[in-house]
Amino acid sequence: MTPETLPDGPWDLVAHVAAVREGALDPVAEIDRRMARIAAAGPAINAIRTPTADTARVQAAAGAGSALAGAALGHKDMFDRPERRMTCGARIREAHVPTGLATALARLDAAGGADLATLSMSEFAQAPTGHNGHFGAVRNPHDAERVSGGSSSGSAAAVAAGFVLGSLGSDTGGSIRIPAACCGVTGLKPTWSRVSAAGAMPLAPSFDCIGPIARSARDCALLLRLIAGADPRDGDCSSRPVPDYGTALDGDLRGQRIGLPEGPFLQDLPGAIRARFDAALEVLTARGAKLHRVTIPHLDRITACAGIASRVEVAGQHLGWMQNRPGDYAPMVSARMYPGYAIPGALYIEAMRQRPGLMRQVLEDTFGAVDMLALPTLKDTPPTIAESDIETGGEGAVARFLSLSANTRTVSFLGLPAISVPMGPCAQGMPTGLQLVGRPFAEARLLRAADALQRDTAWHRRLPVIPHVPVHP
Repeated sequence: MTPETLPDGPWDLVAHVAAVREGALDPVAEIDRRMARIAAAGPAINAIRTPTADTARVQAAAGAGSALAGAALGHKDMFDRPERRMTCGARIREAHVPTGLATALARLDAAGGADLATLSMSEFAQAPTGHNGHFGAVRNPHDAERVSGGSSSGSAAAVAAGFVLGSLGSDTGGSIRIPAACCGVTGLKPTWSRVSAAGAMPLAPSFDCIGPIARSARDCALLLRLIAGADPRDGDCSSRPVPDYGTALDGDLRGQRIGLPEGPFLQDLPGAIRARFDAALEVLTARGAKLHRVTIPHLDRITACAGIASRVEVAGQHLGWMQNRPGDYAPMVSARMYPGYAIPGALYIEAMRQRPGLMRQVLEDTFGAVDMLALPTLKDTPPTIAESDIETGGEGAVARFLSLSANTRTVSFLGLPAISVPMGPCAQGMPTGLQLVGRPFAEARLLRAADALQRDTAWHRRLPVIPHVPVHP
């Protein structure tokens, strides 16, 4: 599968909305075109879990005049929708049918989105690769032998392959940003509490973020504006006003200070990744940004506290099933949860006690000097599915598996917003991602920088060429 630039057509969400409003595009016919593409390419990618084309056609017809203009969307298989199966990528939930509707889906429905399918994910959102021992791995549309990234694997792969125009994923340690980088699309992890988690599967609740994956920063800005904001169903959800993120996308980065964090984030990068990273920085500086070297204080302590807190919270969510149905988990998943049950409660309490002070120190010391951080989303190219399968690949596979989240985990513990934006192919032709990290609730600033990069590059417009699937859907 070799990539090529997108042909003319509504491959991105904003273009779809404009075409429908101009009368140049029938959103119901677009649903049929997407379904035809899924029928042809779906088995090769394994991104689709449960298609709902009939419902999507009705939604597309009704939503033509709304903010999303009946656009074809699909979402990670962890959001409640009545009378539709929701598996969370797990055998335990294989027959589960919710009775309620997730707040984020309700808001997209109200804005005229058409929910085309649930999308594959790692079991209970617990693999950064996209492996799934029950339903099979999601394959990267740019190279079917390589991982799609996870855990929002189907979301990124479905957008990259042209099955849907946008998707909701979740990010607890990198699960939006990692697959977005692997598949060459744009993925935004908002500030913790920016988007309601009501009706979404919890993993580690004080880390979990719901956010969009789409082709461009402009698409993500539209989706975030629609799903963000206070929700009485989620007591942790922020009541801060939601800006119109799209108005910030003016391409002007004059006065913006971009920090290059010292430490492990930029160390030992392969030459191809470093070259793509440096080229992306050149685009941003040409737009007016200034680069600064910065440090992140107490990084070792942040890493330790993040590991303790996340493991305990994940283990707590699964205590009942792990006691009564441990054999229904894939070995890779249950093995990751067992350590959480061995961590004393006092250590979890201490990690959470230190969290506010560590966050405050980073904001003062690091973000007191810069407006955002820049680092590669991934420190290497996406591995193959075989070489990162920790059930069969030995120690080397474990190392490749864990390395995928090396540059994303810290951000999640600190609750900061971050975006992964394509920065071009590496030597093997696989996508790479630039990660931008900001202060709490600074999503508009990150989206502006990501959009500025995309104004001067076309990497987000690369469409995988999948055998036996026409470029035009």
